[in-house]
Amino acid sequence: MIELTGHSITIDQLKRICIDNEKITISEKSMQDVKVSRRAVDEIVANKQTVYGINTGFGKFSDVMIDKEDVEDLQLNLIRSHACGVGEPFSEIVSRTMMVLRLNALLKGFSGVRPAVVNMLLDLINEKIHPVIPQQGSLGASGDLAPLAHLALVLVGEGKVFSENGEHIDAAPILNKKGIQPIRLKAKEGLALINGTQAMLARGVVNYFEAEKLALDSEWIAALTMEGLEAIIDAFHPAIHEARGHPEQMDVAQRMRDWLEGSQLITRQGEKRVQDAYSIRCIPQVHGATWQALAYVKEKLEIEANAATDNPLIFDGGETVVSGGNFHGQPVALAMDFMKIAVAELANISERRTERLVNPQLNDLPPFLSAKPGLESGAMIMQYAAASLVSENKTFAHPASVDSIPSSANQEDHVSMGTTAARHAASIIQNARRVLSIECICALQAVEYKGEEKISPKLRERWEACRQVVPSITEDRIFSDDIESVNIFLDPLR
Repeated sequence: MIELTGHSITIDQLKRICIDNEKITISEKSMQDVKVSRRAVDEIVANKQTVYGINTGFGKFSDVMIDKEDVEDLQLNLIRSHACGVGEPFSEIVSRTMMVLRLNALLKGFSGVRPAVVNMLLDLINEKIHPVIPQQGSLGASGDLAPLAHLALVLVGEGKVFSENGEHIDAAPILNKKGIQPIRLKAKEGLALINGTQAMLARGVVNYFEAEKLALDSEWIAALTMEGLEAIIDAFHPAIHEARGHPEQMDVAQRMRDWLEGSQLITRQGEKRVQDAYSIRCIPQVHGATWQALAYVKEKLEIEANAATDNPLIFDGGETVVSGGNFHGQPVALAMDFMKIAVAELANISERRTERLVNPQLNDLPPFLSAKPGLESGAMIMQYAAASLVSENKTFAHPASVDSIPSSANQEDHVSMGTTAARHAASIIQNARRVLSIECICALQAVEYKGEEKISPKLRERWEACRQVVPSITEDRIFSDDIESVNIFLDPLR
């Protein structure tokens, strides 16, 4: 069981909670901070002080005063009116991650919610009751208002949740079955639930889980390709990479040497050729740069996962209540755009390696790895599919964060588009994994032609595991099925 404090959650802990469904608890200190913050809100309401979001309207309505007896209706109206997300829902894993992150933010004690709110989120997470949250509709400033409103609906007994078999069902009967009583939101609580970056952040965290695994997989797949092409190991000599000095580049080169240790197919410079093409020779430089980007992304995600991102925030036991802009998703938006480019490059260089495996002008393998060249096309159109996916990624890789559009009658006149960036990053990751699946299939076949008994011991284990998923190409077949089988094999969320 993992204890949430509001200050210390890590990517690794989020993986345990959100992928492995490990249960959570709340630290006593954090619950005390929540109580102190809530007392401050109650005093503001009792003393009829004017504070944004507690007894005023929202956005352009911030100058509209709300009567004390209408404060609770204000919060429910906020949730219902803002629950206007559209499109396909986020996956159940992303939904769970969003709840965990929202709970962790509230536990910082700056948001003014009651213990009842954090306890209900805790119960929903531990009981695996996950809201159905449409992916589209957030501008990524004023928080992820629409997605988080769909999350908040479940706390008041409305909206949809995932059933055990993945269907979308009404929340109320499930809450009743689990003995969880819906809450009536008090002053500030509706705003505290939806004013934050947790949709883009949750999608970004799950993206990171997938991208990290993809980057590691790209290395052994590239190593298999090198064996199929009898590539030159000298380009991975430690001195080359130490001379440049990028740690991530050096790490990739070391891992590639480890994968290829003991191979009888790898050559030395001058044995078959003097130099390999860049897509082989520059694997440490290109993949290493992707690891640099992922390190940046991980750092920003972990900071944001422990951030207070709603508005206003309550400090000093209520002595200081300040409106600001921590809900603005720019840090996450830029990180997701960086991730998009970094992962797209893994696919770009993979597709070029696939071309070297199938093009008879670039190797001494059967044309397109076909069992009967001419009569059968072999892997010819798999390379087409890879080329299509990497080209599509170039569109998705356009930075969403350079866009902005005003909202709320120009009160909210600059937005991050961070949720769009995170969603596009997810699409790039899906495409990239299929591109690498294609390279993997082709590399397996090339190695087979050269003699799988000659490959390195470490790669032999991978070759055998992959052959359980996709058989040798002995004749043309529906290769779409093979691509999807390897894609599932590589997917850490399946």
